Amino acid sequence: MEIKKVIAGIYGANCYIVMDKNTGEAVVIDPGGDVDDIVKVINNMGAKVKYILLTHGHVDHTSGVCELKAITNAIVCINKKDDDLITKGEYLFGPLIKGGADKLLSDGDIIKIENIQITCVDTPGHTPGGMSFLTGKCSFTGDTLFAGSIGRTDFVGGDFNAIINSIKSKLLCLSGDTLVYPGHGPSSTINKEKLNNPFLQD
Repeated sequence: MEIKKVIAGIYGANCYIVMDKNTGEAVVIDPGGDVDDIVKVINNMGAKVKYILLTHGHVDHTSGVCELKAITNAIVCINKKDDDLITKGEYLFGPLIKGGADKLLSDGDIIKIENIQITCVDTPGHTPGGMSFLTGKCSFTGDTLFAGSIGRTDFVGGDFNAIINSIKSKLLCLSGDTLVYPGHGPSSTINKEKLNNPFLQD
């Protein structure tokens, strides 16, 4: 498995390309803009993008979806709760995905790209439909869990108690050496966050 990060869009969100090195099949997680830069990395990797996975519906993670889908013809996937908020035009959600998302994700859904299996995990709190994507010893946590911090909960649909519960019940139970690839900022590990993240200390 090969993972490349592109810092994309005006808010500097982390976009990830995850590729099966044997076949080139890939997913793109959270294309938040700067699609030209994302496509350059995809082409340099020799990736064939099969899915676009969205951790949540905020504009800084979704702005490049339509353009990237037009280029790759990938299947766009998001949790229904955030898809509904995009459709309603709620503040900070969107832009509208032309034709709507292709697949609405639920907790426990599996996305496969050849030999890589990605598990979709509900981690609400930053948004009602927030999801993390787990594969091997990698967790793509969107704006739920950051290195040394957690996602904001003061936007529409945010819930502080929910995000803490999501992290503690769905993420901190992972192996301590699991890598955390967040929606902004540097990567970390589950063990580092368990021990050092000030929001997660009892």
